[in-house]
Amino acid sequence: MAVKKNAAADAAKVEKKEEAVKEAAPKAAAKKAPAKKAAAKKAPAKKAAAKKETGDKVVLQYNGKDIEMKAVVEAAKADYKAKTKKTATNVVVYVKPEDNAAYYTVAGKGAEDFKVEL
Repeated sequence: MAVKKNAAADAAKVEKKEEAVKEAAPKAAAKKAPAKKAAAKKAPAKKAAAKKETGDKVVLQYNGKDIEMKAVVEAAKADYKAKTKKTATNVVVYVKPEDNAAYYTVAGKGAEDFKVEL
């Protein structure tokens, strides 16, 4: 019978602890809420840092010319927009220095006039 009394006493202690935890939980959540707001305010600063360029670039040197590849990709996108009035997505550029041109495909589709002079 002593074991049953101890078990009942232990169960009562557990219930009291659970009630104390339940009462403390809303208070703890209220204290953490301002921290979440502060973290949310810091998020835009991280996005601004992510937009910073690394300065890496690829330059093709051929026949005394320096051709920056990023400029070629941007020229291909601008050429596509001028010809189709659509924004280019999934652009692949094929540079052919011997033709002094770069050919491109957009979303896997190409055409004879998808060409940019270097």
